[in-house]
Amino acid sequence: VQLVESGGGLVNPGGSLRLSCVASGFTFSSYPISWYRQAPGKQRELVAVIRSGGTTNYADSVKGRFTISRDNAKNTVYLQMNSLKPEDTAVYYCNVFLQGLVWGQGTQVTVSS
Repeated sequence: VQLVESGGGLVNPGGSLRLSCVASGFTFSSYPISWYRQAPGKQRELVAVIRSGGTTNYADSVKGRFTISRDNAKNTVYLQMNSLKPEDTAVYYCNVFLQGLVWGQGTQVTVSS
């Protein structure tokens, strides 16, 4: 089982990024996938989750700015991030709960001018 994130980088405030999480080793379409983030000195926090049926939930801090989606044919979950703020700076991780939590290695997002 493996999750691989990509798409992070340095972006100006107000800019956009799209993160990808590519999964392998399990029946991707059957499981909810979540995005978390961890800023320096802070606890890891839930950003968004998408269930197998496509329903979604978001943290209040990103509602209206971030959109989570999935492409089951590509075993991929996306996180479209718009109107980025400096406080969105963090390492972003995707995860899935199988017999335990499985995490990717993370991708760094830095929002700064």
